Amino acid sequence: MKFTNFQASQIRIARPTDQMDEMITFYETGLGLERVAEFHGHQGYDGIVFGLPTLAYQLEFTSHEEGSPCPAPSKDNLLVFYIEDKQEQRKAADRLTRMGYEEVAPENPYWEEKGVTIEDPDGWRVVLMNTGGLKDSKI
Repeated sequence: MKFTNFQASQIRIARPTDQMDEMITFYETGLGLERVAEFHGHQGYDGIVFGLPTLAYQLEFTSHEEGSPCPAPSKDNLLVFYIEDKQEQRKAADRLTRMGYEEVAPENPYWEEKGVTIEDPDGWRVVLMNTGGLKDSKI
């Protein structure tokens, strides 16, 4: 991936959690993300990495043996999945609902028209957006 001032081989979004098992269930079983790596006991940390959808884009969750210092900071911190197929979007949302994760009203009404917003076990919000992302954007 070439940026203005450098090239990167991967981008990983990483955040801590105190609910690792629930996070794995939400992202792996609920959303169907692929587990690409995990580690245990690395200087007090355990972690899991999901591919999004290739190894170039990753989502990592870590837990520390002494706990995590970070609750979800606001209702407008989002992880957005652009899902062009309406049936696929609905299936993912329905699967999460069956697992006990109900749809919540988004902070920003933009996400409501074509999106479904659901909080993960840590209270961070995931939006399942029924568009093609930037290619469909008017902004």
